Amino acid sequence: MNAPRFFTLPNRLRIPSVGYGTWQIPPGEETAGAVSRALAAGFRHIDTAAAYGNDFSAAEAVNRSGIERGDVFVSGKLWINRRGYDNAVKALKQTLKRFRMDYIDLFLVHWPAAPSVYDDWKELNNDTWRAFETLYRDGLVKSIGVSNFTPFYLRPLMEKAQVIPMVNQIEYHPGHMQEETVAFCGGNAILVEAWSPLGQGKALAKRELADIAEKYGRSAAQICIRWCLQNGVLPIPKSVHPQRIQENISVFDFEISREDMDVINTLPDFGASGNNPDNFEAALREAQKALPGVPL
Repeated sequence: MNAPRFFTLPNRLRIPSVGYGTWQIPPGEETAGAVSRALAAGFRHIDTAAAYGNDFSAAEAVNRSGIERGDVFVSGKLWINRRGYDNAVKALKQTLKRFRMDYIDLFLVHWPAAPSVYDDWKELNNDTWRAFETLYRDGLVKSIGVSNFTPFYLRPLMEKAQVIPMVNQIEYHPGHMQEETVAFCGGNAILVEAWSPLGQGKALAKRELADIAEKYGRSAAQICIRWCLQNGVLPIPKSVHPQRIQENISVFDFEISREDMDVINTLPDFGASGNNPDNFEAALREAQKALPGVPL
C-alpha cells in the first residue's frame, strides 16, 4: 500500500502527511532549533498549540527558515480557557500576531467542553465552532477542525455546523486505535491525525514492534509512523534528536505487509495516556487545586 505524501481535506487543501510535533519541548531556542532541524530534514507540517507554551517559538523557526510560507503547513489549537465565540476569535487573532503570520493553515479546538464540567457543554462547543467558521470564511485560517472529539461530541457539533470539521486529532498508536472514533471520522470525510503515534515512547520497546522493525531494517518509530499512514491516519511524531527527526520523515521508501499490519492492528492495549475528553478538564481542575500553576 502506497503512503501518500499529502492528504487532501474536503476543501481541497493539501496537508503534508507526516507532521512534526512540538509538545513538551521547552520554549525559546530549544523549540526553534528543533523545528529548524525538522524543516531541514524535510518536514513541512508543524503542529503547535497555545497550551504547549512554545508555539511562538515554532512559528519563529518557520519565519526564519527561508522556506516560502505557502510551503509550510502550520497548525494551532485553541485552549480550553478560550472557548466561546468572542474568546475564540480573539485568541486566533492574538495567535497570528504572536506568529507574525497573516494566516495559519489549520486551527483545532484542543478539547471539547464536557458535561462533567459544563451543563451547557453543547452550546459552548457550538459557539466555539461558530467562531472557527467565521475565521475560516474570513481567510484567517485555511482549514478548521477539532482535537480529542469522540462521536459523542462530534454529533451535536455537526448537527449545528455549517462547515463540518475537516480534521480530528486524537491519541492514536499501536495498542490504542480508537476504532469507533476513527470509523465515524472516516464516514464523515474527517481526516484523523495521530498525536502520540509512538505511544508515549512505549511502542519503541514493544517486542512485537521491535521484531517487525528488524525485519524491515527500520526503527520501531518508523514502523509506527508508516503503520499510521497505511491506516489512512496522519501521524505527528516528536523528537528533538537530529537522527530521529530524520528517521521520522524517512518512511516513504518501504511498505509494511498486510500480515504485519494485521499483527500491529491487533496488539493489546498499551501505552495509552489515560486522557479522556469526558474527564480531562475535570481532572485538570482537580490538579490545579494541588498545583496552582497548572494552566486553565
